[in-house]
Amino acid sequence: MPVYTVHAPPTVDQEPDNTSDRFVFVRDGFHGWAFLLGPVWLLYRRLWLALLGYIALNVTLTLGLSAAHADAGARLGVMFLLALLLGFEAATLWRWTLSRREWRQLDIVVAADEEAAERRFFDRWTSAQPGAVGYQFPVDRGEPPPVRRIPLPASSIYNDIVGSFPRPGSSR
Repeated sequence: MPVYTVHAPPTVDQEPDNTSDRFVFVRDGFHGWAFLLGPVWLLYRRLWLALLGYIALNVTLTLGLSAAHADAGARLGVMFLLALLLGFEAATLWRWTLSRREWRQLDIVVAADEEAAERRFFDRWTSAQPGAVGYQFPVDRGEPPPVRRIPLPASSIYNDIVGSFPRPGSSR
């Protein structure tokens, strides 16, 4: 099962502390879109320093391979390995950028998908939070009221056999 890390934005004086709609869930593992479209994925996630590093590494490798007179197969292989590295380390770059922006890591959640991770995290997180404003805990009102028992006469329909089930404890 995938592992998700939960990150909360830095609190600002004007914003309330419970900005739970802005929480970010980062899935650990291989990111296919980062592998296939690395710069686009970095732009979409607004990982500016990671994008600059990726471009600098790509340009350096391209210039180094052309200076070494490497053939097209070697260049393709090196660029494939760079894309594979980005696919595997995309979550780490995303978490690093969030920590640079002073986001707090709140929790680690194991779930099948992001929706299940959100559900599992918020179930655990809300149970740890103090009661909501205006919420009153249930009041214990004791036992239910007593039931009035009406005595039945000795020769009642209830003393006879009903259907094929005799009264328990009577002779056959």
